Amino acid sequence: MTERDLKGKRLTILGAGASGTAIARMAVRMGAEVFVSDAAKIAAGTALSLKSAGIRYEEEGHTEKIFDCDKVIVGSGFPPNAPVVVKLASRGITPVGELDFVMPFMKGRVIGITGSNGKTTTTSLLGHLLKSEGTNCEVAGNIGNPAADIAGNEADYTVLELSSFQLHWAKDVKFAGAIVTNLAPDHIDWHGSYENYVRAKAKLVGFVEHGGFAIVQKRDREIFETGGASMRYLTWDSPHEEDDIFLSLVKAFAVMNGKELFRFGETSLLGTHNMENIAMAIGMVDMLGLGEAARASLPSYTAPAHRCSLVLEKNGVRYIDDSKGTNIAASVTAMSAIKGPHIVILGGRGKGENYGGLTEPLKKYAKYAYLIGEAAEEIGTSLSADGFVDFSMAGDMENAVKEAVSSARSGDSVLLSPACASWDAYKNYRERGDHFASLVRKYTGV
Repeated sequence: MTERDLKGKRLTILGAGASGTAIARMAVRMGAEVFVSDAAKIAAGTALSLKSAGIRYEEEGHTEKIFDCDKVIVGSGFPPNAPVVVKLASRGITPVGELDFVMPFMKGRVIGITGSNGKTTTTSLLGHLLKSEGTNCEVAGNIGNPAADIAGNEADYTVLELSSFQLHWAKDVKFAGAIVTNLAPDHIDWHGSYENYVRAKAKLVGFVEHGGFAIVQKRDREIFETGGASMRYLTWDSPHEEDDIFLSLVKAFAVMNGKELFRFGETSLLGTHNMENIAMAIGMVDMLGLGEAARASLPSYTAPAHRCSLVLEKNGVRYIDDSKGTNIAASVTAMSAIKGPHIVILGGRGKGENYGGLTEPLKKYAKYAYLIGEAAEEIGTSLSADGFVDFSMAGDMENAVKEAVSSARSGDSVLLSPACASWDAYKNYRERGDHFASLVRKYTGV
């Protein structure tokens, strides 16, 4: 697809979220006639921007107008069983996904990053490392900067954070490199099963062009069809193959092909999971033939907020914001990666997971838990059934933080890692994390 292919074409874009409106703006820049359709009320600011760009739209429902076009672009938030998608299928219309529409316009070598947890940190870090090497590098995707907004920009490298939703809809795209940080149950309500979720994530490695590079967890290697990609496998076990990226807690370093990638003391990031993120990012830089300046820039990197971020420490108690821990695997990782006994704040809106997976980690790492939000009762029932009873229903974030500050003792960590989405009480995980931090400061008197 080229700009010439879009000129004069009529496009319907389903969804007026950040990526949908970015696609609309991109298509208009390239001469297409665009119509945006959203099932919900479109935010006033978004509606104004669409109008100013001369983009027609409808809201609070999809009408027959969506079919008056040459092509339909489906927003990544639409599951395959969404009524409007089913309706398209009944008309014999196959919608185009975000990546298939945008990728032909990307410049330079494109690196895709996905995974259940750690993908935003790994994406922003890889961008930081590549820029330190003096390259012209764009960072976009699910990290908060829609890919369509940078389409056509000159770049040596483009690093894209990709969700399972985006990958589900992707059919015919190519990447120079891929990283899959890890795989654990998430978004089962959207995909219908864990198997479907994993299948979507695994597609990324299959999209790597011949001669490209991919890094995945060694424990997950059987899941991926590697095609023409040169593979590296990350492991904490003793390396058995030359293509392993080996991390050692004893020696506190990461090694690939006998070459030391970095030492854990070179970063301010917390937790073993972040050591994995760093190893994958630096490993990719090394595979691309770069790396001398990248390692030197590691100490200057600051991770995005709300990912095991230290809010403050007072009277020997650390208060840690892991609001981005929106699934069970993320919360378990946070608990296991941060030293010392924890007081954990859990809950929010559930995502279709079985909370039994929290019980053993809580028994091992936590002295107490406060449960909040819509999923609190379900979590509590599951924990009680499995023999963990050191918890109470806090109701909301303020009560949870107030009680946690009161009960914490020197050496403890008060950890917000909810294992749930934020949408029952907040606009997003960022707002939830900011509220946690403000309440910590309020009740610690800082």
